[in-house]
Amino acid sequence: MTDLVIRPLDESDVHLFDALPDPLRAAEAFGRVTYRPEWKRVALREGRVVARAAWWGGPDDSEPLVVEWFDFADGEEEAAAELLRTAPWQVGLELVMPGGWRDDPAMRAAAEARHSAARAAGHTPLVERFVYRWTPECGLPERPGRLRFAPEPDDAVFFDALRRIHSDTLDAHARKAIREGGLDQAAQEELDFFHWCPSPREWWQLARTPEGELAGLHIPAHNPSGPCVGFIGVLPEHRGHGYAYDLLTECTHHLAAHGADFIAAATDQGNHPMAAHFKKAGYPIVRERVNFELG
Repeated sequence: MTDLVIRPLDESDVHLFDALPDPLRAAEAFGRVTYRPEWKRVALREGRVVARAAWWGGPDDSEPLVVEWFDFADGEEEAAAELLRTAPWQVGLELVMPGGWRDDPAMRAAAEARHSAARAAGHTPLVERFVYRWTPECGLPERPGRLRFAPEPDDAVFFDALRRIHSDTLDAHARKAIREGGLDQAAQEELDFFHWCPSPREWWQLARTPEGELAGLHIPAHNPSGPCVGFIGVLPEHRGHGYAYDLLTECTHHLAAHGADFIAAATDQGNHPMAAHFKKAGYPIVRERVNFELG
């Protein structure tokens, strides 16, 4: 077999990244995302691109945070795995597919081949997620009006609330953080992410019952790609009332009032209550995503 050449791209040849077919419509998913040329790598055989990957990070990050675009030509699964294995950044991987990809035989085969290549490169599936995109055409969901919302300047209050929320959670990323470092690590990772987002700290809100009891919190946010539902969480003792829907509607109204022409969001597919709240609030599923972790 012809020798494989793996190398990064630069401004002069970044066009090579677009030389492959796009069976999973990644360009549709990432059309608004800017990738640094030096964080794009390709595998070439006889000068022809046979595999590609793009790493993503925030504008101020010195190293990428995740592999976000991973693709290869038919029959080049091992070349794609080698592309990931030899990269200087060993980080998690997110594979994005169109919604309902399992119902299309050709798309399912393409997705499963990429999942197989990711596993061959040392990545283990962590969770499958629904990816949502609200736009004004979806309509603003009506606020139930059951909770009282207010900002809270003290990070310690949010930290304590996050610990309590994550003490009983369906979220796979939070459960992974708890396995690795306990509730403190899970709460701190959430806080670190919120602070990393370029949106104002003043947007973070606590939700209380009319009696003044803390019921949950929501974080309207902007990540580098645009407005998003940063976090929705209900304290365990207040679950069973559908308060996550109240939090989601408030978060949506907040972002819309601050000029959002779309709102991105995601939830684990196994989190059936939250998926139901997104559906009720008018958030359509636009894609599905598989998150992989190393090891």
